[in-house]
Amino acid sequence: MSDSHDHDPFAVPPPVEPYPEPTDRFGQTPVEAYAPPVGLAPPDSAAGEPAAAIAATAEPRLALDGSPLWLNRLGEELVAWLKTLASAAVYATLIVTFGFQVARVEGMSMAPTLQDQDRLIVNKLAYRIGDPKVGDIVMLYYPLKPEKSFVKRIIAEEGDQVRIVDGRVFRNDVPLDDSFVPQEYRSHDDWGPQVIPEGYYFVMGDHRNNSSDSRHWGFVPKKYIIGKVQLRWWPMGHAKVF
Repeated sequence: MSDSHDHDPFAVPPPVEPYPEPTDRFGQTPVEAYAPPVGLAPPDSAAGEPAAAIAATAEPRLALDGSPLWLNRLGEELVAWLKTLASAAVYATLIVTFGFQVARVEGMSMAPTLQDQDRLIVNKLAYRIGDPKVGDIVMLYYPLKPEKSFVKRIIAEEGDQVRIVDGRVFRNDVPLDDSFVPQEYRSHDDWGPQVIPEGYYFVMGDHRNNSSDSRHWGFVPKKYIIGKVQLRWWPMGHAKVF
């Protein structure tokens, strides 16, 4: 006897349960269980190839434009260095132009105060915010040949009367305190009297008998005074602030 009468052709078969995902003893899937943490190399392959060898064959990381990232970083470093050097050059130019200048003494006209080959720092700002004063040691353009520069001491300013008698300097009939000039450096010449015109200065070297100065080529206009000698920094053992 056939059992075909017990089969319903329109019956819906029961749903088939999916096979359960295999898990380890911690309840994680194998992928989760053995996936390396972020930032670590994967474990050795099944074939025994070391992870380092796998990493070495990886493609280099590229930037958005397709170039290697290390090349981009190198370019950025070079640009940063160029910007730094350009900024330093600009600052140095501004300092030399408006602030300070390094100068070297040539000759003995300012001995014993300054010696040949002394290195100086000249403060150019001093006379942008103030006026030269009597007694200042200054760097100036040589009035007869402005492309040359001299270092001298200011003896008198505009409105002062200057005269020299047997090497003794008088400013407004008052003898100048020149005790810093050794006896062997003194001169025995006569000059003046003359009144210093407005906007001009009378300068002399401390080595009175070995200096070309206002006694020989006249007064110095203020615009020719570059700055005040502020510091002798070389030789190091004789450094001095003026």
